[in-house]
Amino acid sequence: MSVSPSHWLGLQGRVVAVTGAASGIGAATARQLAEAGAHVALIDCDADGAQRQAAALAGEFAAQGVRTLAVACDIASEEQTLAAAQKVQAELGDAVALVNNAGLLRPGALDSVSLADWNTVLGVNLTGYLLCARAFKPQLARTRGALVHVASISANFPQTGSGAYSAGKAGVLLLSRQMAAEWGPLGIRSNAICPGMIRTALSAKFYEEPGFEAKRARVTASRRIGEPQDIADVALFLASPRSAYMNGAELAVDGGMSSMLMDMVPRPGFNQTA
Repeated sequence: MSVSPSHWLGLQGRVVAVTGAASGIGAATARQLAEAGAHVALIDCDADGAQRQAAALAGEFAAQGVRTLAVACDIASEEQTLAAAQKVQAELGDAVALVNNAGLLRPGALDSVSLADWNTVLGVNLTGYLLCARAFKPQLARTRGALVHVASISANFPQTGSGAYSAGKAGVLLLSRQMAAEWGPLGIRSNAICPGMIRTALSAKFYEEPGFEAKRARVTASRRIGEPQDIADVALFLASPRSAYMNGAELAVDGGMSSMLMDMVPRPGFNQTA
């Protein structure tokens, strides 16, 4: 006998906020939460995109009583993150989870990336996570809730030519562990996800090149590129009471890419990736 996700996860009728929810991993996470019966706050600097996603989910899951809320917010702004958290609490109620997902990339080598681009990336990808977590902390303390931070495998494996991206994502991992240690006594859990190669709008152009997807798939143990839902499914679990004894954890969701290093070292007669 199958068990519905909403019953198993314990999120039905609970409030969850997702940043960067207008597209990609954030949109997929918002949808999975709505399917599980949660009320979802979609937070994004793309106000129109967040509104479209919120309206679509509200229509699709109206029969389940799901409510959605689109919130325009630049997460690099303390004022805006505080206002966003207040709006969520006022219109939906206290959040039981915050999925910190919003992010951006500004390419550049370390010796040439502009200081403005470096600071912009860190302002969103690292400081923005702190600001959002602090804004929602009172709600999460009341609900004994969860923080879910979307980092990257590039937090552990340098992504060259990408400016502050790897440094920022590495910071997210330690930030998550520090939140677990400092806020755990309040009942707040903090865990991180490290996605591998995921097909999103940011990487869509790459896959237009003939043979590119096959080359990337070969360096994963699962031999495929990840989809936003692959990350959303894990975020859903970490946001739910089913992961109640997980705190300070970091989960690699990369199709086994991080286990493939030795297979990429040339060894005649042994390699599978060549």
